[in-house]
Amino acid sequence: MKVIGLTGGIGSGKSTIREWFSSQGVPCFDSDTVGKELLNSSLKKKIIQDFGSHFYFKEGKLDRARLAAHVFSDSEVLKKLNSIVHPAVAESFEAFKIKHSTAPFVIKEAAILFESGGYKECDEIILVCAPLALRIQRLIDRDQSTESQLRARMEHQWLDDEKEKLSDYVIQNEYLDVAKEEAKKILKLLKNKG
Repeated sequence: MKVIGLTGGIGSGKSTIREWFSSQGVPCFDSDTVGKELLNSSLKKKIIQDFGSHFYFKEGKLDRARLAAHVFSDSEVLKKLNSIVHPAVAESFEAFKIKHSTAPFVIKEAAILFESGGYKECDEIILVCAPLALRIQRLIDRDQSTESQLRARMEHQWLDDEKEKLSDYVIQNEYLDVAKEEAKKILKLLKNKG
């Protein structure tokens, strides 16, 4: 089974493209969602031990905005968090691959596929891009984040031109209907490769 990496900068619309592939019957793994779930379950005790209980709301759910503000302002703290989350997500992905072992390929969506080195474990990579101003506007609309908060998070991601050099396919996601047409072409190519 092949592993197709799906990545893109924050706000590029990679999750929308993953949802499209999923709607076409392709098994898709959402690393970010799995990571968030793990932070509220099996990793919770470790996060509290290493970072403090104040990153969780009274009802026990992670305060993601507060944790993000903390880790994205200090690269060493971000590294520490990633060293806890990434191995657990990788373990979940291995279980996902076993569950879908009869599929010719699976898609692994990960925001920091290149930055984490996870791209080395992929057979091919799809990069989703969008203009920076559009990405920022999408995120402000979605998360009610400020532009400065978003730019702080973006500083920890590679630029699109760096990612393009290592990608097999690039989807420009400025207009969703055009992006879906590109995804359709890529899916056809992946199916033909077997």
